[in-house]
Amino acid sequence: MNRLLICFFILFLPSLTLFGQSKYTISGTIKDKKNGETLINVSASLLEQPSIGTVCNEYGFYSLTLQEGTYKIIFRFIGYRSDTFLVALKSDMKLDHTMSLETSLLKEVVVNSKRKDDNIRKAEMGVERLDVKEIAKIPVIFGEKDILKTIQLLPGVKSAGEGNSGFFVRGGAADQNLILLDEAPVYNASHLLGFFSTFNSDALKDVSIIKGNSPAQYGGRLSSVLDVKMKEGNSQKYNVTGGIGLISSRLSIEGPIQNDKSSFMVSGRRTYADVFLKATEDYKDNSLYFYDLNAKANYRFNDKNRVYISGYFGKDVLAFGDNFKIDWGNTTGTIRWNHIISPKLFSNTSLIYSNYNYNIKLNSGGTDFNINSQIKDWNVKQEFQFFPSTKNSWRFGFNSIYHTITPNKFEGEGINNETKQSRYSLENALFVNNTMKIHERFNLDYGLRLSMYTVLGGDTYNIFDDGKLKDSVVLASGEFGKTYYNLEPRLQFSWMLNEVSSIKGGYARNTQSLHLLSNSTSANPTDQWIGNSYNIKPEISDQISLGYFKNFAENKYQFSVESYYKNLQNQIDYKNGADINSAPDIESELLYGMGRAYGVELLVKKTEGKFTGWIGYTLSRTERKIDGINNNDWYVAKQDRTHDISIVGMYELTPRWSLSGLFVYNTGNAVTFPSGKYNVDGNTVFLYTERNGYRMPAYHRMDIGATYTKPHKKNYESSWNFSLYNLYGRENAYTITFEDNPNDPSKTRAIQTSLFRWVPSITYNFKF
Repeated sequence: MNRLLICFFILFLPSLTLFGQSKYTISGTIKDKKNGETLINVSASLLEQPSIGTVCNEYGFYSLTLQEGTYKIIFRFIGYRSDTFLVALKSDMKLDHTMSLETSLLKEVVVNSKRKDDNIRKAEMGVERLDVKEIAKIPVIFGEKDILKTIQLLPGVKSAGEGNSGFFVRGGAADQNLILLDEAPVYNASHLLGFFSTFNSDALKDVSIIKGNSPAQYGGRLSSVLDVKMKEGNSQKYNVTGGIGLISSRLSIEGPIQNDKSSFMVSGRRTYADVFLKATEDYKDNSLYFYDLNAKANYRFNDKNRVYISGYFGKDVLAFGDNFKIDWGNTTGTIRWNHIISPKLFSNTSLIYSNYNYNIKLNSGGTDFNINSQIKDWNVKQEFQFFPSTKNSWRFGFNSIYHTITPNKFEGEGINNETKQSRYSLENALFVNNTMKIHERFNLDYGLRLSMYTVLGGDTYNIFDDGKLKDSVVLASGEFGKTYYNLEPRLQFSWMLNEVSSIKGGYARNTQSLHLLSNSTSANPTDQWIGNSYNIKPEISDQISLGYFKNFAENKYQFSVESYYKNLQNQIDYKNGADINSAPDIESELLYGMGRAYGVELLVKKTEGKFTGWIGYTLSRTERKIDGINNNDWYVAKQDRTHDISIVGMYELTPRWSLSGLFVYNTGNAVTFPSGKYNVDGNTVFLYTERNGYRMPAYHRMDIGATYTKPHKKNYESSWNFSLYNLYGRENAYTITFEDNPNDPSKTRAIQTSLFRWVPSITYNFKF
């Protein structure tokens, strides 16, 4: 521990020496002139020396510290007109600016939230930022533009299954992804059993995914961070946007509350499959739908203080008459206060609420009973950003989360089950992160996070040894129990080989104290979350990565190859034959061990011109070694896939028509199939031996789409989107089950279930 702290002190020392230098600071906020939205990652640099500069943070704030003198400051952002200001710097000064879209472009403007060559210059690795406008053109199932379906087309990110919004990143499980919506954790990011995500793209401003090498301000998950930010609302004029599809429609309204001072945004979406069900005699009493609502407002008190309030509410309902009903949903809320303490110091204070729950109602033989579960968070986060110089920036602060986890509760007539108490815990973290430009060619990003997870009282915690009860710890309400401490160092660097290529490397330790228990291969609304206990320890991941990045043809083409190795500790799996839903204590069904994941990711991308798109390929391996499974030998994890290929293309045929298409291929999921069978009292019992020792058939499909944009009439814009999912009708396996051959019971036959062959979609989009 002491050696680790000494190493980080040596790293921090060079940047500490910069604090005492006498310089002046230019700072301000950059916005879009048309709608007043703050812009993220705008470049503010010296015209004569572009290497001296900075970029705006996620709230549009920048800080540029220089020696006294006269400078030409240029603001650059792709898709926007560059603006230059002559500044006589004699004292600290404030320079706010609004940027305009580049009107000289004849084609549609595509706004990217980064510089053209950021992919080779920045120290960050495994980071992708998605263009919300680009997402709208990619064909997806049911024609609903979806960020989660889009990130599954990136190397290192794998789909959890046919049409599913769940995803795996670099060998991690679905629960090892931290999904944030305006800083609030989203514990189930799917609608309609996974075929839609919780994110309505009309309400989104910025989307980025970090594959394991996250800065120190992020924590709590092993594999990735999906950071989603909602729009703030147009502060200049009112806008209405929406879309009408075959099974869902959406509507968004935004506008000023007070011009240039406050604004709002409200966006809603609903499916109406239940309307079609009611039109049929056989299914009129059934229900199948979801709805969600995004809302955000902000108020600028003065140049130094601004408050944001945002929230999300979504719910799914599935019912078969009066016999069965399940509903599940997320609720989040965030209050943020931005405060500019000084030209060099920016503060963000957040109060965050998150709640995920599901309820099941069953009526069997006249007996009613209910099953419900919940995970609820109250969260406070304080973060500071300090900009001592153009070559140095800091982030530091703390985060504290109070968790309430309610496991499956069974209630009703004839239910003989012990009442399961809610469990409480406190998850705290301190973090500091520094980004430095040490040399013209060498950038360094490093940080340290101290995470602490405390088990709180209000329940009895059983201690098991090989599934057998050995002891119990009774904690009274409010009493502090076991606390786990973990230091999480993070380090990334980039070395520019020349003006168009670089080498990057990184190391990151991540820990995870919340765990999702599921018997399925993909996200399920009835999956249970559970926290650390006296049996369950924090999961730990140590990831090392190295990559080569190169741009061609004035940054129009990008190439990258990244390799990674991830060592995993305290991994969780189940005993053979475990039933996590009915066990009196679910921890008696769990086993623990280690894991490893390694692979190579290649990406070739074209970013400009009439034809854009990318080709991604991942070669990887993910394994586990857990005592009590597979004779204590290594076995592949259920999310292991050897090969994963995605090809995405978009072509602007005319100013009115644009075409898109994609092709995906991946090795089939690792599954456990029966190795034999035997007969007991006339009933066939299948014998299972090797865990995940078999493979589903390889998965592949092609989708195509076309968008027609109608000519504008005054302030009204509209377009039609047409798409066909699974062009050549591939019957991909969703599940495979086994049964006795009816013609010869001594033999076994496999039954494959496929969900979709062809799914055509049409959507009408409008804006005024």
